[in-house]
Amino acid sequence: MNPSLPNELEQRLCELARASSWFAPALKAARGLGLSSWCLGAGAVRNLVWDALHGYTTPTQLADLDLAYFDASDLRPERDAELQRRLCEAMPRTPWEVTNQAAVHHWFEAHFGHAVEPLQSLHEAVASWPEYATAVGLCLHADDSIEVIAPHGLEDLFNCVIRRNPARVSIDTYRMRVAQKKYALRWPRVTVVAL
Repeated sequence: MNPSLPNELEQRLCELARASSWFAPALKAARGLGLSSWCLGAGAVRNLVWDALHGYTTPTQLADLDLAYFDASDLRPERDAELQRRLCEAMPRTPWEVTNQAAVHHWFEAHFGHAVEPLQSLHEAVASWPEYATAVGLCLHADDSIEVIAPHGLEDLFNCVIRRNPARVSIDTYRMRVAQKKYALRWPRVTVVAL
């Protein structure tokens, strides 16, 4: 297999993103910000895939649509807020959440109860997201190609498996997320790996 060619799951994911009435425009809006290192990811990608695998014609409501970017030269929260404002202007019905992954270490401990080291790249950030199925991001490049960032692969995502990513998420936080998100109520085919 040629490692420079996308695998079958990456191709399927890109096809779902391009065909989506909400994800495709979101990719274009995000690209319009002109960021050098960014992706749409986490729950939005999970919803996109799991809705398709369950045959849903109406998208499952998003708590937020995460735009993650990496810019160590500007860690101001005001920058995130400005980018989020611009996205909300472009797509006002979308619950955008913009986060500079280079700044996560500044607020992580206050939010999650333990300190973390600074991330070094967007790929490292995506690799640290809570579950393997949601540690996935998509970026639309200027030539309309879609880059898939999936450091742990796409198998859990396409097999509807929720499994803890131990990189940054404690067992207690994982259990809390599973209880809050009620995955099986929204997507009956989901398997949650219990801890």
